[in-house]
Amino acid sequence: MTAYFDSHCHLTATAFRDDREAVLRRASDAGVTRLVSIASDVSDAREALELAKGREGVWCTAGVHPHEAAEAGAGDLDAVRELAVANAEVVAIGETGLDFHYDHSPRDVQTELFEGHLALGAEIALPVVVHAREADEQIAAVLRAMPAGTRGVLHCFTGGARAFEEAMAADWYVSFSGIASFKSFAAADLLREVPLERLLVETDSPYLAAIPHRGKRNEPAWVVHVVEAVARHLDADPQFVARTTTENACRFYGVA
Repeated sequence: MTAYFDSHCHLTATAFRDDREAVLRRASDAGVTRLVSIASDVSDAREALELAKGREGVWCTAGVHPHEAAEAGAGDLDAVRELAVANAEVVAIGETGLDFHYDHSPRDVQTELFEGHLALGAEIALPVVVHAREADEQIAAVLRAMPAGTRGVLHCFTGGARAFEEAMAADWYVSFSGIASFKSFAAADLLREVPLERLLVETDSPYLAAIPHRGKRNEPAWVVHVVEAVARHLDADPQFVARTTTENACRFYGVA
């Protein structure tokens, strides 16, 4: 069976509260052998860590999403550092970044926390998972000023030429979600510019289910459809894309 790696999902989301174990079984049955559950704040990071502990092929991150930046306490980055340093299951920092579409948090607060996450990732040698929405120039500026050698990924990428250019210049990875299967997907040309060794796939579940499940609650098993969509854009064999993105995600997160 073809093996898949869902590089970005939210297993701790309340949408999975009633059937999380069944969701994980369906992922395994679909060939999803590895996945990373992404944290939205410190409390969520602790929950994701507990979920990952003792589960083969399941890891997590620690960080504060830009939507939650306004609620972050002065010690939250220290708590993220502590979780990441003390637990091998924590394989990345984030998700962090900028979201100027919803503006759930003041932009200056988002930016300061984003910069702090990048500095922390560089300090403890973990990659950083970055959310970018309607903040292309600002994301690019922060990436341009980040510590040398900071590793990261633009997750659920839907466009933004300036951020893309800075990510490429820094040898970052770029990840695509079910949006790549939508007719409205506008980043196909940029997808084709991503070096194959830096291409990732994700579900971002429970959000953004790929066609043919669009509009439904998303889940890791459906990363198969993301792979198929990305393969169509690349005019490539889906099994090749699955194998390549699995190898890439293992290398990015430092897991086997």
